[in-house]
Amino acid sequence: MNEFSLPQLTRIVQALLLAAKTPLTLEQLAAIFDEYQRPYPYKLREVLAILQQEAADSSQELIEVAGGFRYQIKADYAPWVSRLWDEKPPRYSRALLETLSLIAYRQPVTRSEIEDVRGVSVGSQIIRTLEEREWIRVIGHREAPGRPALYATTRHFLDYFNLKSLNELPTLAALRALAENEQQEWQDDLDQTLHSPLLDLEDDKVANETDNQVDESVSFGDLLDKNLPDVKELTFADLAARFKTDGD
Repeated sequence: MNEFSLPQLTRIVQALLLAAKTPLTLEQLAAIFDEYQRPYPYKLREVLAILQQEAADSSQELIEVAGGFRYQIKADYAPWVSRLWDEKPPRYSRALLETLSLIAYRQPVTRSEIEDVRGVSVGSQIIRTLEEREWIRVIGHREAPGRPALYATTRHFLDYFNLKSLNELPTLAALRALAENEQQEWQDDLDQTLHSPLLDLEDDKVANETDNQVDESVSFGDLLDKNLPDVKELTFADLAARFKTDGD
């Protein structure tokens, strides 16, 4: 094998990761090289460790998500980087976020089961939006009248939220603490300004008009605590294992 030196291989892998539009796995990185020059997985991991260390003192980071490895700008610099684009980041209604949360934590789950937990119907637009974002997909059908579709999250969902597997989802306790903290921060801002944050919600009025109303006193954690039918088709552990990369 005509091996590259470690510095050469490091720069080649860095160039591949910077040029790629999606995360790259070890297998995808190795496949770029001719067979007689193909580096072993342990060598690629050594190179990736070097690149992660180099990025530690820069504005970017090299992370591993479900789809592989990728470079991204550190969150500390998001306020400035976001100004490069005129368009605002998409806003999602509470109904959509609750639906996504229930699918993520209780998958695989049917639409009617989500509706039973939330207490209101789930609009077709919500499911369509989540599918268009490639955050959820149909993985089968429950053996029940009508054979309703079973929804689960995708690898793209994990990549978007910087997760390697479903095992890295925050615990319910962490979600509750985050929700309480955000609610307190919102209240503090409201108390200290003459401009009500409620006025900022006008941009979402059209989107939210199609969403069903839900009791605002119910938190994500409360919804996730509610009982759902036992799922026999696919377990949470099965899904977590499916989303892990081969190198894990």
